[in-house]
Amino acid sequence: MNRESRLQYFPISFFSIIMGLAGLTIVVQRAETMMSYGHGVSTVILYAVAALFVSIAMLYIAKSIFFLPAVLGDFNNPISINFFPTITIGMLLLSVAFHEVSHPIAFYLWIAGTVLHFIATIVIMSMWIRQTKFEIHHFNPSWFIPIVGNMIVPIAGLQYGPPEILWFFFSVGIVFWIPFLTIFLYRIFFHHPLPEKLIPTMFILIAPPAVGFLSYVKLTGSIDTFAKILYYFAVFLFILLVAQAGKFYKIKFYLSWWAYSFPIAAVAIASALFYMEAGAAIYMIIFTGLMILLALLIAMLAVMTIRAMLRKEICKSEK
Repeated sequence: MNRESRLQYFPISFFSIIMGLAGLTIVVQRAETMMSYGHGVSTVILYAVAALFVSIAMLYIAKSIFFLPAVLGDFNNPISINFFPTITIGMLLLSVAFHEVSHPIAFYLWIAGTVLHFIATIVIMSMWIRQTKFEIHHFNPSWFIPIVGNMIVPIAGLQYGPPEILWFFFSVGIVFWIPFLTIFLYRIFFHHPLPEKLIPTMFILIAPPAVGFLSYVKLTGSIDTFAKILYYFAVFLFILLVAQAGKFYKIKFYLSWWAYSFPIAAVAIASALFYMEAGAAIYMIIFTGLMILLALLIAMLAVMTIRAMLRKEICKSEK
C-alpha cells in the first residue's frame, strides 16, 4: 500500500464522533420516554451510529494492519493515547442505548466495553507512571477520557453487573477526577494556554461531574446532597465555558470540535434524570434547551466534518 495513503493518518480521535452521536441517541431516547412516545426515531439513529462505529473500527483495524508504526506512534503520543479509550466508551454508550432495543446486544457490548476499558485504563495509567518525558504542558482535558469511561460502566451495567463491581469502577473514576481537575487548573492558570487544536477539549471538563451524577444516582437510587453537588458543578462548568463562546468560535475546525458534543449530551441526560426523580419543571426546561442545542451542534459538526473530509483536510500528515 502507498506509504502516503490517507489511511496512514486516520486519527484515533474519529471515535469521539461515536461518543457524541451515541450521546444524542440517549438524549432522544430520554425525550421519547418523557413524552410517552415509542423509540422509533432513536432506534433509527442508534443503528446508524452502530454502523458508523463498525465502519470507523474497520478503518482503524486496516490502519493497524498496513501502518502499524503509525498506530504505535498514536499510542506513544501523550495526547493521542488518551483517545484510545473512546473506542471502549463508544461501546459502553451504545450498550446504554441498546438497553431500550435489545438486552442481549446491550449486555455483550457492556461486557466487552467494561473489560476492554479496564485494560485500557491499566495500560494507559501504567504508561503515565513509567514515562520520563511527559511535562505539565502535555496535560490537557483529553487525559480525563480514560477516567470518565469508568463512571459510565455502572450506568450501562446496572442491570447486568454485580453492585460491587459497579461501585469499583465508579470509585476509580470519581476519585481520580478530583486530582486530575486540580492538575488541569494548575496547568491552565499558571502555564501556557492550550494549543488551538485542543481548546475544544475544554468541554470534556463537563463530562466527569455530569457522568458521575448519572452513575451515582443509578447506584444509590436517589438524589442526595453529593449527587446535587455533582450535577450543579457540571451545570456551572457548562455556563462557564459557554461564556467563553467567542474564544471557541474563532478556532479553525478540527476533529476535536466533537469534544463539544458528548459533554453537552451528558448534562442533558443528567437533567432528564433529575427531572424524572425530582419532578421540578426547571430540569425539563434545561433538558429541552440542551437537547435542541445538541441536535443543532451535531448537525453542524456532521456537515463540517464531511466538508473537511471532501477537502482532504482530515487524514493527512500534521508535520
